[in-house]
Amino acid sequence: MGVDVSRLSPWAQKQIAQKIAAQIRDKAENQATKKNKYHNTPTDREAEDGKRIRFDSKREAARYDELMLLLKAGKIRELKLQPQFTLQEAYTTPEGNRVRAIRYDADFSYELFCEAIIAPDGGGTWIAKVEDVKSKATKTRVYAIKKKLMREKFGIDIQEVE
Repeated sequence: MGVDVSRLSPWAQKQIAQKIAAQIRDKAENQATKKNKYHNTPTDREAEDGKRIRFDSKREAARYDELMLLLKAGKIRELKLQPQFTLQEAYTTPEGNRVRAIRYDADFSYELFCEAIIAPDGGGTWIAKVEDVKSKATKTRVYAIKKKLMREKFGIDIQEVE
């Protein structure tokens, strides 16, 4: 809904222009100084292919560095960033209402070589692992429920990295 300011006096037009400019300036300043919800600092890393990867926190980026070393050493394989697990499929109620799927986005998933579990060929075996970098603030009730659903549906215990 617009207002025709051309009908107003020059003094009123100038006052409105100043007010709008101040609002735009304040909004830009707030955007620049806006804090993240969990007070984390987004951090970039360079992938093997030269692309930039942005992580939500410094701790998550540091964990990525650790996992890349393990990958290069052959201790892990199939490293995936931000894998998504569907905990409950979407459905439509009898009344016709659409209910969205429940999904869990982990930070990392990979397979870890374990020599303690002997495979049929006599060597070790690979075990699926799912990791999430967590702080006290990010261990929410929703996360706790999704963690239980991951255990129930996939038999996977989420490993929390602090």
